[in-house]
Amino acid sequence: MSITALIARKAGADFEVAQVDLDAPLADEILVRIHGVGLCHTDLAARDQHMPTELPAVLGHEGAGVVEAVGSNVTKVKIGDRVVLTFRTCGSCTMCARGEPAYCLNFGALNLAGRRTDGSCAMHHNGEPLTSNFFAQSSFAHYSLAYEQNVVKVPDDVPLHLMGPLGCGLQTGAGATMRALACREGSSIVIFGGGSVGLSAMLGALVRGCTTVIVCEPMAERRSLALELGATHAIDPREDDLAQTLREICPAGLDYAFDTTARDEVIQTALNVLATRGTLGLVGIPSALDATVTFNMLQFLGLGLTIRGIIEGDSDPDVFIPELIDLYRQGRMPIDRLMTTYRLDDINQAIKDQHDGKVVKAVLLTDAALV
Repeated sequence: MSITALIARKAGADFEVAQVDLDAPLADEILVRIHGVGLCHTDLAARDQHMPTELPAVLGHEGAGVVEAVGSNVTKVKIGDRVVLTFRTCGSCTMCARGEPAYCLNFGALNLAGRRTDGSCAMHHNGEPLTSNFFAQSSFAHYSLAYEQNVVKVPDDVPLHLMGPLGCGLQTGAGATMRALACREGSSIVIFGGGSVGLSAMLGALVRGCTTVIVCEPMAERRSLALELGATHAIDPREDDLAQTLREICPAGLDYAFDTTARDEVIQTALNVLATRGTLGLVGIPSALDATVTFNMLQFLGLGLTIRGIIEGDSDPDVFIPELIDLYRQGRMPIDRLMTTYRLDDINQAIKDQHDGKVVKAVLLTDAALV
């Protein structure tokens, strides 16, 4: 079928709106009509070649929509089901068997290689093959092919077009504080970065019962939003001595720190303000594949610190996404407050607005959501 999709052709260049050919679903595939798809930093990292994804590509990995067709081997969903698309896992490696699908040993091949199970490309533009299985969905398009392992049903009483970011960015942030760090009730946390991942981590920390929740974010509008949503403190990290400011709030140090920036100086500050037996969680994608961070060994050993790399919030999407939806229904996870919607065709403006801090989370809508 011929569909509208966004093509990333060159690192740093604008996305191109084009008509592309999408193959029919194979036996293990699910055709989804996309209603909304989140714009995630990971999409831009892939476009800018900070990740091993070949261009030209149709990216997008926070899709939500309605099942239009299913392959003969699919039993998890049926035509008409509302679904969120998330990352794909193999379901059979040692990590999947341990209930840790975010660390699937086949994660790279299934989500970044851009090929279907049979090795083919599902999308073509004027006969040119496109990387078109990004995170097993490539949902910067009106239609997407997905798999049983990366679709999660969505109930009828929530806005489908806003649910896509639960598939990656929001489950990464909320999962970091609720699952990976599993913040203790009554504990303290500092979150570096007030974008969608950082603010969803903040919301998760509040759900966990943290009593001191600090967001460090240079953009005033995001600091204000953090306070409106429940942060106890919102700090401009450009202050003369950020570490000293944080120590004044928590003289004994912070129990947890969470970094979304991947900046060496920020990570150093995070380590310097942790309390004894404190934990630092890292989710930021560095601009260089060989990026390194150094730390003082004596400080690290003497305080018994822990550094945790976190993928997808340690989430099992089939369990965690429904949990987040339930929290949204209760008003405890107001993810809609983070989102601003755009037409799919307006992705380049959405990228600029998100970069400039005018919006926290851009969600791109297709014709299906605008009818």
